Amino acid sequence: MSNVTVNGIIISSMPIGEYDRRVEILTADLGRISAFASGARKPSSELVAASRVFALGTFELYQGRNSYNVRHARISEFFTNLSEDIELTGYGFYFLEVCRYFSRENMDASDMLNLLYYSLKAIGSENFDNRLVRAVFEIKMLDINGLCPDISRISSPDDRFSIGHELMPDTVYTLKYVINASPDKIYTFRLSDEVLAEFTSVADRLMKLLVDKEFHSLDIISQQ
Repeated sequence: MSNVTVNGIIISSMPIGEYDRRVEILTADLGRISAFASGARKPSSELVAASRVFALGTFELYQGRNSYNVRHARISEFFTNLSEDIELTGYGFYFLEVCRYFSRENMDASDMLNLLYYSLKAIGSENFDNRLVRAVFEIKMLDINGLCPDISRISSPDDRFSIGHELMPDTVYTLKYVINASPDKIYTFRLSDEVLAEFTSVADRLMKLLVDKEFHSLDIISQQ
């Protein structure tokens, strides 16, 4: 057995047997990995907190014959505000779902992990409209995975990636900024209602065209 230490966020957690949990951790260096947290469902276990979704921290793992196993964890952030409001919960789980869709084991997921972290921090902040956070997250996720089309195609009224009309200059500028900025710099602006509506329409259009999956957490958001 070999030991490994990773920094990451729990993006999935499910009960296994009577006392254990199987978690998925989005890590910078190893991508999305699965690990068993033995005894994590026991109230006295030190892994109770370390097996919760949204938990951000450092995880000490040992690699068995067929899987990783959580030995210890030091959690630095739980994003507790996400559990205090059903809409924020929906956004949070949506981000996790999208990360699960795009991530895989043994990939460089440093940009994706940073995007998830800063997006979870931005959701519910009085500084940002949650619709903006979602659209920025979607555009940047497509960019990170090499799927975002050239902006000239998005802004062309006749292209299949367009929303049917030429984009406003502020929308084009926002798209360029989000695509070119690092994940830690993308939540630094606000948009007028008109530009926000157009920007979110672009993000929605691209996700529907380029992602072949329905994300169930969107049902929570749409009901609010």
